[in-house]
This record gives sequence, structure tokens and C-alpha cells, in this order.
Amino acid sequence: MRGLTILAWMLGILGAAPAWADEASWSLNQRKLVTLRATLKGETPAERVEAAERALLAAQSASAPERIERQVLPGDPPTVRLLVNGQPVVHLVPEDLGGAQPGLLLEAASLDLERRLGLALAEAREARDPKAWALALALSLLISAVALTLLKGLAMLRRLLLRRLVRRLAGSEGPSGTVQTLAPRWWQVSGEHAIALLRGLAGLASWAVLLLLLDLWASLVLRQFAYTRAWGERASEWLLEQLLVLARAASAAVPGLVIAVLILLLARGVVRVLRAVLERVEAGELSLSGLDTDTAGPTARLASLVVWLFALAMAYPYLPGASSEAFKGVTVLAGLMVSLGASGVVGQVMSGLSLMYSRALRVGEYVRIGEVEGTVTALGMFATKVHTGHGEEVSLPNAVVFSQPVRNFSRLAEGGQFVLHTTVTIGYATPWRQVHAMLLEAARRTPGVQQQPAPFVVQAALGDFYVEYRLCAQGSRSAPQRRAEAMSQLHAHIQDVFNENSVQIMSPHYMEEPAQPQVVAPGEWFVPAAGPLRGPSSATPGGKT
Repeated sequence: MRGLTILAWMLGILGAAPAWADEASWSLNQRKLVTLRATLKGETPAERVEAAERALLAAQSASAPERIERQVLPGDPPTVRLLVNGQPVVHLVPEDLGGAQPGLLLEAASLDLERRLGLALAEAREARDPKAWALALALSLLISAVALTLLKGLAMLRRLLLRRLVRRLAGSEGPSGTVQTLAPRWWQVSGEHAIALLRGLAGLASWAVLLLLLDLWASLVLRQFAYTRAWGERASEWLLEQLLVLARAASAAVPGLVIAVLILLLARGVVRVLRAVLERVEAGELSLSGLDTDTAGPTARLASLVVWLFALAMAYPYLPGASSEAFKGVTVLAGLMVSLGASGVVGQVMSGLSLMYSRALRVGEYVRIGEVEGTVTALGMFATKVHTGHGEEVSLPNAVVFSQPVRNFSRLAEGGQFVLHTTVTIGYATPWRQVHAMLLEAARRTPGVQQQPAPFVVQAALGDFYVEYRLCAQGSRSAPQRRAEAMSQLHAHIQDVFNENSVQIMSPHYMEEPAQPQVVAPGEWFVPAAGPLRGPSSATPGGKT
């Protein structure tokens, strides 16, 4: 019953308390004197403030300091009246204090108002005194000179300390010109990085000292002038309040940061385990269904990306300020910028993943992509790198590779070999069996051509003026690493063999019908293979590559 009685008493007080629909603050010379909330004698708080300002202006004296009196008027409720030079200025009632009961609280509020009003009136009189202005200006210049001297001294001290610490951390230069650190072994950074870190810390400390010194200078300078003295008194308090707010926010964010760090550490451990397993699959030491050495690498990247995205989504609510509107706005803006600017990047990544999982290319294979021909050295998420046989490295965007036909010269060859093929066009007057034999002899003479499987020649086309012969072979392990060199040697041996047999590599074209039919004589259908077997007298016309 006693608890219910107390609760009903509290509710009664809350119900009886007036709902302040209006309030007005009275300030003088940048100082807040009092906040009026009650409507007194038909005057609203704003009207009471205007009346107090007019009464104070009329009561001020230009010859002598103002005399402030405080009178307590009896009544229910009691009223406190302040007089300046004998003239009433303002009345203070309990309702002005938010419904406070008469007694000590009203007495303390009236005393505080009397003190504030006296201080504001004294500063207003000082603000009208030229001597006070001159003295304040001189003191401000002196304070500014001292502050500037301190700044220069702190800058010299910073440079001196940095120079000594750098000499202590950095020793003699190494053979490559880098600074060797003399720090203990647990300090696993180079001397250059340690010096850069030291300079950064020194810069932060310098900015902190500079901020404190500027705050102290501004506070002292503002206090010299009566008009800005209130601002100077609040300057240091404001900085201290902001530092306290930052300290409270930092301490409140520690538990959330700990949870976020734990989530990220757990994600890092999961990623390491996944990479270790998939690296064994890529090396062929472990077999998993659905994965092979070609797809293990991109699968590891995708799995790591998924794990980190999931961890970031879990850790996001625990980050400081994650629930604030500013943080949400920045996140939305960043997402919009990424979505607008990364469309090409996403396309490249998807094309790279398609190439990897389709197994169209492998590192080490010799391919032709559009006009680029060479050995694949890297198959990344964004680009494919190809080394040509001419000392060049071509980086092709994956979207370009994915949109063009890829000719792979290594996929169907076994044992690390690659395909070699070339085409020559020879006239109909040269026996085709002889052309086959000469091309095969050139392939046999080329060191980089594998004899098993044996090279072969096909007649790819019967043109209007000549026959198109294509030599197909495979490059052996002993062939030069660059296919261009192997092809160069093969072409050289083809020219040598054709020259030895007096067969011209020249594709014929006719302006009119020849006098004699361009056919092979019956006795020359089975001319022996390449030699040297024939003399210059048995030359036959031919064609060109």
C-alpha cells in the first residue's frame, strides 16, 4: 500500500506540473542570465524578457557602476525581484525554474541571477572604456608573441628528437642503399618503415600539442576583451567536453570492436584452412570431386571472397557508428559509386571465372587469341598474360579473350608438346608426292620437331592456280621454348630442301592460257623424295607460300 501511495503521489505531481509551451532566455553581453518559463501578469516569457531588457537599459547609469538589489516578495508562491539602481528589472517565480517548490532552490537561482547580472553589467561598462580596450589589445599581442615562440620551440624540439631517434634506429646503409635497422628482433620492420612510422607518430603528437596550444591561446585572448570574455571562458570547457565525449564513445565502442576483431580473426582462420586444402588440390596432392588442378585456384579465391563478405556482414553491426544515419548514408553512397564504376571490373571478373572453369586455357599452353600468339603465363581474375616469341608480354582483358576464338596448340598434344603447322602453295606442274616428301624431309631435319607421332602433310585446298599443302607436326621437349623459334627453323629447312631439289616456291597466276598444259608428265609421277637427289637440269615450276 505504501508503494502504491508513493506512485500515486508521483503521478499527481507529474499531472499537476505545467506543460511549458514557451520559454525565453535572457542574455546580456554574450552571457546567458536566466531562462524564463512562466507567464506572469498576462506577459509571456518572451514579453517578460523584452520588458527586462528595456528596464535594464533605462536603469543603467553612465557615471557610476550599477547597484543591484534583490528583494523577496511575500506571497503564495513567493517572488524574487531584482532592482538595478532602484528600478525593478525582472521578477523570478518558482515556475521559471520548471515548477520548483519555494525555498532554497528559488533562493539559489536568484543569487545566481544576481551574480550573472552584475558580471554582465561590469563587462558592458568595461566594453565602453577605451583604456580597457588598449590594455586588452596589448595583452593579446603579448600572449600571441609567447604562443608563437612556444610553437617555434616545439617545432625545433620535434626536429631534434626526431633526428636523435632516427640516428638511433637507423644504422649504416646496406648494399642496395636501404637503411638497416638497429631495432630489436621483435621489431619486424625495416629501418625505413620504422622511420616513417616514427615520423607519423611525431606528426600526430605535434598536431595534438598544436591544438591544445591554439585552444589555450584563443581562450586567453578572448578573455582579455569584455565583449568576448564569455566565449573565452567557454572555449576550454567546450574542448574538454568534446574530448570527454570522444573518450566515452571510444570506451563504449571497445566491446563491439573486440567482437568485430574476433569475427575477422575467425574468418581469417577459415580462409587459411580453405587455401591450404585447395592448394594441395592444385598441386595434385589431394583429390576432391568436382575440383581439379585448373579450378582449385579460382575456387580458393571465390571461397575467400565469400567468407570475407560473410564476416564483414556479421561484424558490421558491431562497428562504431554503424547504426548512425551518417554512417548509413556514406555506406549507401559508397555502394552506389561502386555499382556505377565497377560494372566493367565485374564483367572482367566474370569473364575470367568463365575462362578458368571452362578450362579453355591453362598456364603453359601455346595459344592464339585473335592476332596474339604465344605461351600463356598467367590466367588472372582480370587479365590473361601471353608471352610471344618476340620478347613481348601481352596482357589481354578477360572480356576480350572470352569474346574471341582461342586456338590452342598444346591441348591435343601430349607430354608438354605443342602443334607446329605451316602452309605452302605449289603449282600443279609439281608432283604432289614430291612436295609431300620434301615437306616431311624438312620436318625431319628440324631439331624441334617430334618424330613420334610422325609429321604428316595434307592437301588443304585445290585452288585455281596452285595446290595448298599443309605440314602438321608436334614440337618436342627439345624444341626451343618459344614456338616462334621452332617455326623459324622449320621454315628455313623447307627453303633448303626445296632449293636442293630445284623446286621453286612460287604460286603461279596466269594472264592468258599457257602454251603447254601445266600437268605432271607420266614418267615423273613418282619422283623420289627430297635429297639432295636431283640436279639443276630437272627443275620444275612451282608456287609460293
